[in-house]
Amino acid sequence: MSKNVTLANQQNDALFVLIKSLTKSEKRQFNLYVGRLGGNIDAKFFSLFKFLEKLKVYDEKVIIGSGIVSKQQLSNLKAHLYKQILISLRLNPAHKNVRIQIREQLDFATVLYQKGLYKQSLKLLEKAKNMALDNEEKNIAYEIVELEKVIETQYITRSLSNRANQLSVQAKELSQDNVIASKLSNLSLQLYSHLIQNGYVKNEEELQFVEKYFSDRMPKYDYQKLGFREKLWLYKAHLWHSFLVQDFLLSYKYAKKCVDLFDSPKLINTHPVFYLKSKNYLLEASFLVKKVSTFKRELTLFESEIDQKEIPMNTNTELLIFLYFYSNKLHLHFLEGSFEKGEYLVDIINNKIEKYKNRLDSHFIVLLYYKIACLYFGMGKNKLCIIYLQKIIRSKNIGSAEDLQCFARILNLIAHYECGLDYDLERQFVDTYKFLLKMENLQEVQKVFLTSIRDLSDVFPHEIRSEFKKIHAKLKTFENHPYEKRAFLYLDILSWLESKIQNKPIALIIKEKIKPISK
Repeated sequence: MSKNVTLANQQNDALFVLIKSLTKSEKRQFNLYVGRLGGNIDAKFFSLFKFLEKLKVYDEKVIIGSGIVSKQQLSNLKAHLYKQILISLRLNPAHKNVRIQIREQLDFATVLYQKGLYKQSLKLLEKAKNMALDNEEKNIAYEIVELEKVIETQYITRSLSNRANQLSVQAKELSQDNVIASKLSNLSLQLYSHLIQNGYVKNEEELQFVEKYFSDRMPKYDYQKLGFREKLWLYKAHLWHSFLVQDFLLSYKYAKKCVDLFDSPKLINTHPVFYLKSKNYLLEASFLVKKVSTFKRELTLFESEIDQKEIPMNTNTELLIFLYFYSNKLHLHFLEGSFEKGEYLVDIINNKIEKYKNRLDSHFIVLLYYKIACLYFGMGKNKLCIIYLQKIIRSKNIGSAEDLQCFARILNLIAHYECGLDYDLERQFVDTYKFLLKMENLQEVQKVFLTSIRDLSDVFPHEIRSEFKKIHAKLKTFENHPYEKRAFLYLDILSWLESKIQNKPIALIIKEKIKPISK
């Protein structure tokens, strides 16, 4: 019990997670920063930093027992250390992105204004504003214009009337752009949240809700006047809407539009996270519509961009590259049916999960485990498949991964059947059925399949092939159903049934299916 509490503290303690995320360069920078403060090299906050840096697991009893700080002082000392690390990181050249540079210029201009040096302040603000506009940072640009207006009321020049008019027009235009961008980003975020919490639409009622929600909140806009950010949020809103309603060809269209927006290295360098997410959307949409040649081309290009360091690398982008690149490497083997060739990825993924565990959302870990389970299932290594499925089934934190939980349990049933571990199949069937009912997530595909696989235990061996054909015929009718087809995205039940009917490995079945569409 105490071990679980300690692990939970390790995951949740912000300071410990921040320290563990620091690179060697950032730690060296912090040491230099503290040294420059003068007289602080032996300060308690620095002693705490060095102690936590060496600590493998966060444990307050161990920290207090070190004698560095008392229990009463610990909270304040941790807060002070956290702040000092952030200041040091902000000073680090590696974190000097455009937004920080603009914000820094705005801060300097504010200091000059407060000293009454209006002309110098305005000159600096003009420079910062141009930089903000060049980089589509319209929120900061609006802040700068508002400060310019304040200063102009106190710094009287002969051109004030013309200058005041220019600033008023500029403020109005930026305000309108920011309102549209805000509405579009809100809509995109809300649709994404709905997808994470509820999955794809499951019936007509949910479809009507999503369609109305989308149309009611889509702001009016003039496309010709939209800038980079407004277009990006517009495409992303359409993207999440198309994912929700399972129009994956439309998802592909808008994912491609997102990627095409980054038509220069400058945009990729300025917005690397947006770029990585757009690349992932495009790969995911290509996978869902089985555009094999497009998927392979985009994945090869993505790998080249990573190898050539065309995407800026920091602790944030490093994590996203891991998630997106390796998820899609697995997808490639699913598409091609080359499961055995993908087995080498398992150790790499597990090592990286261990490396990034303090910063990885549990949803992404569960998602990777499910993909690994599918890889082993495709290889026919069902016992290994079950091991990874059990990691998901036993997971307590399932809030945003209900769909995966449902399909993990169904695949678990199939894997047990394949292993011949069907002695307690009835109990597992009942547990799975109860879970799906509790989640209010039981589809017709799942009902038909669960009932059918339970009945297999009563079928004579010589009738088993015929029974698989009947199950296949029942499920085939749902393959293109607007709401039921999502079941086949998580679990290729039809290919498994065809492998049983034709007495062929599932990998071979998938390869035969993919040949006509990969040419």
